[in-house]
Amino acid sequence: MILQHKGSPIYYSDQGKGSAIILLHGFLENSSMWNRIAPKLAKKNRVICIDLLGHGDTACIGYIHTMDMMADAVQTVLNHLRIRRYYIVGHSMGGYVALVLAERLPDNIKGLVLMNSTAKTDSPERITLRNRTIDVVKHNYEALVKMSVANLFLPENTKKFEKEIAWLKTEALRTPLQGYIAAQEGMKVRQDFEVLFHFSPYKKMIIYGKNDPVLDPKSIVQQTLNTEVRLVEFPDGHMSYIENESETLHELTQFID
Repeated sequence: MILQHKGSPIYYSDQGKGSAIILLHGFLENSSMWNRIAPKLAKKNRVICIDLLGHGDTACIGYIHTMDMMADAVQTVLNHLRIRRYYIVGHSMGGYVALVLAERLPDNIKGLVLMNSTAKTDSPERITLRNRTIDVVKHNYEALVKMSVANLFLPENTKKFEKEIAWLKTEALRTPLQGYIAAQEGMKVRQDFEVLFHFSPYKKMIIYGKNDPVLDPKSIVQQTLNTEVRLVEFPDGHMSYIENESETLHELTQFID
């Protein structure tokens, strides 16, 4: 379904009945990443999947898409659907957007799940890496995007999930160059939300990979010390919803139930 936000289209899907669950995809992904998980969650819940700015069938609205701007677009969908109370699940960049909404609207959140994501801002090294990729992607977009997708998996899993990786690459290339750059610029300037783990009224869970090539698992554990955040560690990489699909679905189901 298509909705207008600031004169541009936002795509979302809406299935099932029950407690509302908002699923937000990561960088170079779109709502199709939830195609295997969403129908199973929708057996007992209402599941809304949204294409974030510059991804999937949602348009770009600028040369930088901050996490706040992406959260604005999500709120447009939720307001249109008149959904006030919900669980929110964000994968990677989607987790950054979920954190903005959780900070803005604590009374609306029933539960927050970060999947392969973090509440911390980019380190200086990470910002430098983003700047380099922005320079490179302007000259060799397809090759960089394909390499970026493959590198999110544990190396031993690339053969096992060969078909899934090929599909992810195809979906990633639907993200226009402007969407790629705008999201990278937005992630560079995102806010630190670690305080939410200590002072927020809703329940929280983080799912992460022990061998995530993008995020430091030690940092995840450090952020949640002396909090009630539930930590779920899987042995693989950054793509838990593929590398550990059944376990991820089990944890989400248990968290929501």
